[in-house]
Amino acid sequence: MLNVERPYPPLLRRPAYPASPRAREALESHINELMKLGVLRKAGHNEEVEVTTPVIITWHNDKSMMVGDFRALNTHTIPDRYPIPRIHETVTQLSKEMFITSMNSLEGFHQNVLRPQARNVLRIISHCGIYEYLRMPYGIKMNPLTIKKWWIPFSHMNYQRDG
Repeated sequence: MLNVERPYPPLLRRPAYPASPRAREALESHINELMKLGVLRKAGHNEEVEVTTPVIITWHNDKSMMVGDFRALNTHTIPDRYPIPRIHETVTQLSKEMFITSMNSLEGFHQNVLRPQARNVLRIISHCGIYEYLRMPYGIKMNPLTIKKWWIPFSHMNYQRDG
């Protein structure tokens, strides 16, 4: 659950960052893709918007990634208390397993549907307009805890091999 200090500080309503033509094109592409996947929706003109987070494009090996600058929001997020296991405990537990799997964390975040009360603070702004996340975005302070809570039921399953 994402809890943010109320009333929302004015600094949480931030303007869009300037972007180069190349970054604008990439932003449009990412936003359109996330809308098709049901991760984002365009905020309506008559909706009250109290919190907006600017987005940027980062480049790695000529591939783009859209990233929200959630630093201001993270500063005003009330921490949730939930234990994250120590790495040596996890490695010890995994050393006894026959199979280990991995998950793309960016896509993993998008598997979690946001509650309506969290959506109003997870709105991004770009030259394209204001969009609301319907699923968890990358870059939120509470993401590791949320993923851990989501993963717990699966992490205790025992699978048996046929044959």
